[in-house]
Amino acid sequence: MKISASFANPPSFEPDYSVRMEGRDKGIINAWLAGIDMARQRPELRAQALSDELPVLPYRGGVEKKLKLKQKIGSLLYLAMWQGLRGDDLDIDMDSEPVRVCSRHGVRVLFTLDYGKLMNSDSE
Repeated sequence: MKISASFANPPSFEPDYSVRMEGRDKGIINAWLAGIDMARQRPELRAQALSDELPVLPYRGGVEKKLKLKQKIGSLLYLAMWQGLRGDDLDIDMDSEPVRVCSRHGVRVLFTLDYGKLMNSDSE
C-alpha cells in the first residue's frame, strides 16, 4: 500500500495513539509529521538530510559511522521521518524495501516494515 501526503498541505496530527500508530499506515504518517517538526527544531539535521546523509534519528536506519557490513537494515518509519526532515512530500510504498546510500559514510541501508528483518539484523 502506498502512503503519500503533500508537504504543502500535511494532514492533521492524530491524537489517538492506536489510530496514529496501529492504523493502516502503521505510523508512517506520524513519523513523517515528526520529521517535519524535527526540521524546525534541529536545522543541522535537516541540512544533513538534504545532503543525502542518513543521520541518527529515533527510528532504526541512521548511519553514525562507516560500517563493515555491506548493508544495514532500517525501518520505513525512519525513511518517512527522513522525508519529513528534508521537507519532501511523503512517498512510501509499504510493500517495497527501498535502498538509500548515506552520502557521508557510503553505507547502504535497506528500509523495511518487516520486523523480523529489523530485529535479526546486525547493527555493525
